[in-house]
Amino acid sequence: MIFSIYILLNPTYSLLTKNHVLSSRNMYTSPPPTSSFRRPPAISATGKTAITIPGKNPVWVQAGSKSNLRNQTRRVRRSTIMAVVSKEESKSSTVTTENTTAINGASGMIDLKATITIKKHMKEKVMEKIEDQWESFMIGIGQGVLIQLVSEEIDPEIKSGKYVESIARSWSQRASSHPHVVEFTSNLTVPATFGRPGAVLITNFLRKEFYLVDIVIHGFNQGPVIFPAHSWIHSQHSNPDSRIIFKNQAYLPSQTPPGLKDLRREELRSIRGNGKDERKPHDRIYDYATYNDLGRPDKSPDLARPVLGLPETPYPRRCRTGRPPTKSDPQSESRIEKPHPVYVPRDETFEEIKQNTFAAGKLKSLLHNLLPSIAAKLSDTDISFGCFSEIDKLYNDGVFLKDEEHRQFLVNFTKQVMNVGKKLLKYDTPAIMKKDRFAWLRDDEFARQALAGVNPMNIQLLKECPILSKLDPSVYGSAESALTKDVIAEELIGISFEEAIMEKRLFIIDYHDMLLPFIEKMNELPGRKAYASRTILFHNRSNILRPIAIELSLPSTPSSSSNKRVFRPGHDATAHWLWNLAKAHVCSNDAGIHQLVNHWLRTHACMEPYIIATHRQLSSMHPIFKLLHPHMRYTLEINALARQSLINGGGIIEACFSPGKFAMELSSAAYKNYWRFDLEGLPADLINRGMAVADPTMPHGVKLVIEDYPYAADGLLIWSAIKELVDSIVCHYYSGSDSITSDVELQTWWSEIKNKGHHDKRNESWWPVLDTKESLIGVLTTIIWIASGQHAAINFGQYPFGGYVLNRPTLMRKLIPEEGGHEYDRFLMNPQLTFLSSLPTQLQATKVMAVQDTLSTHSADEEYIGQMHHLWNHWLHDGEVLDFFERFGAKIKEIEEIINDRNNDVRLKNRTGAGIPPYELLLPTSGPGVTGPVGAKLSGLKIPPGMKLGKQQEKQRSTTSIRSKAVHFVSDLTTVLLNPISDKPSSNSSPRSGDVSNEPRRNTQQCTLESLVGKKFPICPQTIDGNGTKLTDIDIMTPGVQKVFEKDHWCYKTLKRTCGVIIGQPQGPFM
Repeated sequence: MIFSIYILLNPTYSLLTKNHVLSSRNMYTSPPPTSSFRRPPAISATGKTAITIPGKNPVWVQAGSKSNLRNQTRRVRRSTIMAVVSKEESKSSTVTTENTTAINGASGMIDLKATITIKKHMKEKVMEKIEDQWESFMIGIGQGVLIQLVSEEIDPEIKSGKYVESIARSWSQRASSHPHVVEFTSNLTVPATFGRPGAVLITNFLRKEFYLVDIVIHGFNQGPVIFPAHSWIHSQHSNPDSRIIFKNQAYLPSQTPPGLKDLRREELRSIRGNGKDERKPHDRIYDYATYNDLGRPDKSPDLARPVLGLPETPYPRRCRTGRPPTKSDPQSESRIEKPHPVYVPRDETFEEIKQNTFAAGKLKSLLHNLLPSIAAKLSDTDISFGCFSEIDKLYNDGVFLKDEEHRQFLVNFTKQVMNVGKKLLKYDTPAIMKKDRFAWLRDDEFARQALAGVNPMNIQLLKECPILSKLDPSVYGSAESALTKDVIAEELIGISFEEAIMEKRLFIIDYHDMLLPFIEKMNELPGRKAYASRTILFHNRSNILRPIAIELSLPSTPSSSSNKRVFRPGHDATAHWLWNLAKAHVCSNDAGIHQLVNHWLRTHACMEPYIIATHRQLSSMHPIFKLLHPHMRYTLEINALARQSLINGGGIIEACFSPGKFAMELSSAAYKNYWRFDLEGLPADLINRGMAVADPTMPHGVKLVIEDYPYAADGLLIWSAIKELVDSIVCHYYSGSDSITSDVELQTWWSEIKNKGHHDKRNESWWPVLDTKESLIGVLTTIIWIASGQHAAINFGQYPFGGYVLNRPTLMRKLIPEEGGHEYDRFLMNPQLTFLSSLPTQLQATKVMAVQDTLSTHSADEEYIGQMHHLWNHWLHDGEVLDFFERFGAKIKEIEEIINDRNNDVRLKNRTGAGIPPYELLLPTSGPGVTGPVGAKLSGLKIPPGMKLGKQQEKQRSTTSIRSKAVHFVSDLTTVLLNPISDKPSSNSSPRSGDVSNEPRRNTQQCTLESLVGKKFPICPQTIDGNGTKLTDIDIMTPGVQKVFEKDHWCYKTLKRTCGVIIGQPQGPFM
């Protein structure tokens, strides 16, 4: 397809043809009123403007007096070069101007070459292809894309960026290295006095959005000028405003070129919105709201959830969607249920959302019809594990269905989709049991995971005894712990209690005060029993950490003011089993705190205000925006999906973790009582927990109390590298002593984070004051660390450690039996049965495995911290800054070598030894698939669409595409098992362009398993067409699934007639 581009001078942003006027604000299909003509583009000797259309008579427009011309000029916001992209030069009228008197007095011209890179939509349906043809027709008549080029220099007459008259023709399409990226080039000329262009305004007259990668202008003496976008350009039908794209040069507000100052303010104004109305999918508006969309009170009172973000339930703010309130609770916002997307600003959605939606959406439609029947059958296996070997069968054989005939069909269908040749709900063997199936039983492994596991952030130094609670003793009983000095001393060998305290060898994992206020409510939930726990650990002189005592507490009762039980490693069988039960309860508490506090709250929910404030208050030209943006991408989308399926009322977290329906209330209490921004940085956190002491002589400024602390040791390497990069950039852009305080955007950004994003913590005294370069460096390093290293350390090890239910149960279903009761007698008769019946059920275990497998998975096309991401490479036009990033990348490579060397050092017992997996969660790079032990990505950055992959990478991508389908299957499976019936979305919500959620869908309850194997097959309106297209023709199908359908025609026919959905991208026509 060949495009032509025509550029002409017109300060009113309008293109006059015989019957059409195109405006950056409005599109007219009839001649505009006289008032729309602010000023003629050129003045002839007779005082008239001649606009010549080839093949037609000239159109003459009478010019006003000189004074009137000035008055009209003052009303013009800016003057620009304007380009209208049209499909065929012969089908559109070329508008030129006769210049007998040049307005700007320009002399001399510069030949330029422009390249525009656009990523095309992936078309899914025949109707979309028809719409595409219609759009091509509209482009052909001139209603395409309007490009306005703005100079950095100001025009003294109009007090805005300079403008120029120029004509560019002959757009040509260039070959691209990516199948969905189109590049166009064009030659054009501008006057020598135009100056450097600083911004481009894009107006999309098509009815659909398109993804603009960048615009590059070649021909200036200083080199090419890059206007990076990496953004969706909305249709003018959705929003009449033009999009502003700045060149890849960073400017502080005070350094903004005069011609761009108005645009800089306008960009931020458009992103902030007005705080009203419901957000639409095409919006790029960032605003704040409370967590008032977690419950579904209209569906059931049991699904009502408190609003988080009120004085009694403080919480960070989320991105506002503006959905209407629920009918039964005006304070709660109505929800959007899957598969419909929750609003996030358009550019926050996953970069390959069109492809991902297509690949997973069709499969999702099929599974939505099948999963209720699967859930009904799986519920028959929702019983306790009978023996330890049954747990191993989850990785060897998968989940068994009761009926062999039904099971065979379901297993065959999902065999390839799930895990490239594995059975239904069969997963990779977790790293923790791959080398040693019995590692979970050992006390040293229990303690090792407090330093090198998925949650190494709660262990702290025991500084004093007695251990005291800060809770109200009149409500919660005695403040003094049952873990007294004497109890601890009895477990110490070769050292006194005082010596252990002095030598810093005693440590504690204390969940008592965090959990005890919720224990009574949690234990009232069916199938949930929990304690508030404290665990004492001893680090001996052989540098081995082991637990020596556990306290499990229940709330006080009228009959007993103290319900504290102490467990210690025993030397007899009974004590041994009780000790293992106590450790399992501690692991259950640890799993809940890890997920709800350390993972969700600290690295997701608390990050969201930083992201919103960054977009609202820092221009895309700001160097701090450019530094932070790559680390913040996609977090809002992930958080929105979490609110939709994970942390919502009745969601996966509530179903799989001990706190149940009180999960988010617990998270809110943790935010209220424990979260502090000044302690979120790694060194500050380690010092606060007593795991390190400040030491200026050490490389990172701190000395670890336990040197073999893999999370801290490796994390400090990453932290220091990030801080060094941030220090270089801050000192590069902020040279003056008052440059920090005089940066209006920066100060407003920090103020909004405190006062709006973390509104409930706004009056805390510990917030840093942003008045020096050092304070700014600390704030930025902390934010980047949380988004990268911190998140990697506590996210990507979830399946390697938590995928084995014996190692890390997420809930317990029974309290530990006490002497004198019938449960205790049964425990003595069969301790194994008591232990296994206390763990999650088989179905609960598979749900957790599904979620953790999804969260721990890497894609083959991810980029990692230290690599030069396209956002950094294109958004910075400063050689010195690029050198900073190159040095940062070299530093990260050195760190990777150091970590690998540490993992081979036999002296470090928490990294090496028989059956011990190396600590690789903070390795800067990782292979595809599940972490453990293959490393962890730190920044979630993707390979840009135009980057060509090698053969090996392409092979990995092909494999990962199958894995991606398995991930979507797992996610949907767990969601439907927990929420078999979803609420309908609000009536005024609309799916994003390209989403399949607006397809006709069957009621999920119509497709029961009986309908699959019975005599009746209800027909769905949307079926595979009758043109002979087979499921084996669909390129999304894996070879294994193709064989299933080729061999089992009944299976193919059943799915076709019953579910009536398209599973993948068709090779032929589909309706």
